[in-house]
Amino acid sequence: MQYTAANLLIKASDSGADGIFASVTAAQAGWQYLNMQARRLHPGAVYQDSTAAEEMVIVLLGGRGHVRTSAGDFEQIGQRATVFDGLPWAVYLSRHTRFSVEALSPVLEIAVCRVPAEADHPARLITPQDSQIEIRGGGNATRQINSIIPPGFGCQRLVCVEVYTPPGNWSSYPPHKHDVHRVDEQGRVLEADLEEIYFYSMDRPEGYAYQRVYTADGRIDALLMPRRHDLVLVPEGYHPVVSAHGYTTYYLNFLAGSAQSLANSDDPAYAWIKDTWTDKDPRVPVVQQRTP
Repeated sequence: MQYTAANLLIKASDSGADGIFASVTAAQAGWQYLNMQARRLHPGAVYQDSTAAEEMVIVLLGGRGHVRTSAGDFEQIGQRATVFDGLPWAVYLSRHTRFSVEALSPVLEIAVCRVPAEADHPARLITPQDSQIEIRGGGNATRQINSIIPPGFGCQRLVCVEVYTPPGNWSSYPPHKHDVHRVDEQGRVLEADLEEIYFYSMDRPEGYAYQRVYTADGRIDALLMPRRHDLVLVPEGYHPVVSAHGYTTYYLNFLAGSAQSLANSDDPAYAWIKDTWTDKDPRVPVVQQRTP
């Protein structure tokens, strides 16, 4: 597939009603693994399906609900009203698992990512206490990363994190890529070949960000403007982000590929910038664990 701004940015279709308001399949993306959808449920609405031959994560973006499965039930989960109101709740499910999601709050919004799998792992509830906060970067490239399914999690391929970028800051910076599989002499992964989805939200509805996706040889060079609930696809190449002044940008990342890893490499033209960072932006962390 020839990737351009026209097919790397997938606009949300959000009417406010129940059902899917953002989605992409692996076939639409022209890649192998990642299938994702964001879905809204109001009380009385139930989303039910089976994971079939895929492993899956359900991330609660906002609201409370029941997640009932053939591998066990996770009831009355969720705490934050929106992604800007606390740390995440999520449920990991392995292959051949039936499940249903039911809203308990006036609105429940979830993001679901599925990838093909050949191995089974235990179903697992991920709570805010499980989410490790990392403050990455420096200066006006400081951002917050919350782990949901980090490398080393008990699954086959999925990786999932969420990122908060304060107003005017850069993120995914210096530009980095993960599109070849490289290991050292000891077999440690130096860079993994990963597909990646960015699912965006902003703390005000008119907010936006800019994201560039580019390869060193120029085959891909796209500048995108995602807004609330839009998706950006990263099949390969470097992919920095900047948050518009006045708006905090949130994105939920799903990744899968050659290793259950986040190993990447910086664009050598910009890697020097790391040596200039002497402090962190005091506006992070943007969200922390809520007090009951």
